Amino acid sequence: MQRRFLLLAAAALPLPPALAHHGWSSFDQGRPVYLAGTARKVAWRNPHVEFDLEVAPDLRLPADLARRPVPAQSSPVDGAGLLARAELPRRKDKVWHIECAPLTRMEAWKVAEIRNGDAVAMVGFTFAGEQGEAILRVEYLFVGAASYGLRSSPA
Repeated sequence: MQRRFLLLAAAALPLPPALAHHGWSSFDQGRPVYLAGTARKVAWRNPHVEFDLEVAPDLRLPADLARRPVPAQSSPVDGAGLLARAELPRRKDKVWHIECAPLTRMEAWKVAEIRNGDAVAMVGFTFAGEQGEAILRVEYLFVGAASYGLRSSPA
């Protein structure tokens, strides 16, 4: 009887607030954004790999961006179209928070662990109108000469 009372009492306690985890729907997928710079504060873990990006001071769209080959993904994504439409961000933040795929998907793509100080580039999505925090959800990650499509697993 006492055990049942304790269980009921515990169930009635308020739960601590859960941290919100936003999916793709929070991001403006109609406007791909290009960023490049240096990785800082890398967290190579689930629920997704994330890091801060110190944006390159001379950030420009690469002349070959629209022609870069994109890997086949298990979900249909118009990679060539996204790269062709990519723009620089309108906001001028020097540091952006970058959200990549879950660790298991990063491993499926065989992405070498990104470390503090690594140079990386990406095309992804930010919030509509670039409102709120400077956060980019990565669609395509470029590390050295390699390209990774992070929306889904390799095809």
